[in-house]
Amino acid sequence: MLSCPTSLSLSHSYCSMAYSQCLFWTCYHHLNQHVYPTINRSFKAKKTSIICANYISRKRCILKATRSNNTEANNEKKERRVRILIAGGGIGGLVLALAAKQSGFEVMVFEKDLSAVRGEGRHRGPIQLLSSALGILVGIDKGVADQIMEAGCVTGNRVNGLADGLSGDWLAKYDLMAPASKAKLPVTIVISRMTLQEILLNAVGSHIVFNKSKVVGFSQDTHKAVVTLDDGRKFEGDILVGADGIWSEVRKKLFGSQEASYSGYTCYSGLAEHVPSYINTIGYRVFLGPNQYFVASDVGNGKMQWYAFHKEAPRSIDTLEDRADKKERLMELFGCWCNDVTTLIAATREDMIFRRDIYDRDMIYSWGIGRVTLLGDAAHPMQPNLGQGGCLAIEDCRQLILELQSIKKRGFDAITLYEISSALKRYEQARILRTKIVHVVTRVASKSLSGYKPFIYLWTLRLPHIPFQVFGFFLRLVTPYFMTWLLTGRWHSLMSVDYQSGRLSESGL
Repeated sequence: MLSCPTSLSLSHSYCSMAYSQCLFWTCYHHLNQHVYPTINRSFKAKKTSIICANYISRKRCILKATRSNNTEANNEKKERRVRILIAGGGIGGLVLALAAKQSGFEVMVFEKDLSAVRGEGRHRGPIQLLSSALGILVGIDKGVADQIMEAGCVTGNRVNGLADGLSGDWLAKYDLMAPASKAKLPVTIVISRMTLQEILLNAVGSHIVFNKSKVVGFSQDTHKAVVTLDDGRKFEGDILVGADGIWSEVRKKLFGSQEASYSGYTCYSGLAEHVPSYINTIGYRVFLGPNQYFVASDVGNGKMQWYAFHKEAPRSIDTLEDRADKKERLMELFGCWCNDVTTLIAATREDMIFRRDIYDRDMIYSWGIGRVTLLGDAAHPMQPNLGQGGCLAIEDCRQLILELQSIKKRGFDAITLYEISSALKRYEQARILRTKIVHVVTRVASKSLSGYKPFIYLWTLRLPHIPFQVFGFFLRLVTPYFMTWLLTGRWHSLMSVDYQSGRLSESGL
């Protein structure tokens, strides 16, 4: 009985608690039905507003970022420089690289062997740079041109010309000083190829020139040109220029394999440590004789460079069996010539005499296809009897850069395959006539020596050979004009140079 009140009390407490909970949940439900709907709707509205605001903000950020990326991409596209790939790091390739670099192009040069001996006494000897070529170098980079002229030996301020090999008498003289002064151009010099190459290489930058990198192939499409090196590496660019000489791989890939033409002459070259008595008055002379000729030039530092050309069958380069008898062979060929010739041969050490056969190629009238073109000996290899190979290559460089600058000025959108190929064709057309004339003259000059006969002998009498006398008169009449044209020529009509300031201006374009 005592438990009942307790149970009743507990039951009553439980009921009171249950009632209180029931009342609470009833009130909560009532509030939820009348108050919370408003709160929920307000919360949902605010939530939706916040979500919309965040979405719009994110959208604006995305649009802004997209526009920023597009702007950066467009700026990058507009600022992208035209890349010129050059096969060959000889004189032509390095001058082109320097001109391209100074004009704001991106450039890469690939050379198979920069350490190859190309200098004094080694086959090719020093290079002659006429006023035209020096003027172009001044226009490209006056500082570099000054280094070249300081390192070279000036020959244009002395008498130069053609002489008879037997007697040494002058056949024709030409003045290299007056035309240069009139055109406000530097005076003709000769300079070691190695020295010239070193000056140009330093100016271009070793990071631009890839040594031990021979170009063996290329491909091109509407967007790019790609070169393949002998080690398998590939590089892309907008333009490819083959400046890889007479045995050009680029030319072979463009137009197929073509045999070079043997000139009929082999060349012995030598460097003599000898200072002749006429050193202050004569720059260089070309001594002529039947089927042979001899070129002698002051190269400075107490040295004379000479070249002996003789008509004979080709034997490629020096062989072991003929290295020891070249001097003896030369005395057989030129021993009866004038003292100025024989003295130079005698003053030259045997180990400083080298021999090579002379080749050229027939002139072609298209130097490229699409994004690819040729320059210098790769485009127009010729015989060295006028000493114009290097000069014409330098002229090619300047003309090519002038045409490519016309593309650069029109902006990135104009750099299409059509625009590039058109510019390269204009370059060819501007250069072909001049190079063709020089090419023809070099061949005619070599062939004309076959009929060189200044005198005829009647019993014991030596009489002038009339046809030769007529030829000599014509030579004396024409040579000054031809040399003036070589010194100025097409280059002079394209641009003028203030030599003192090095400023170059274009005209006639």
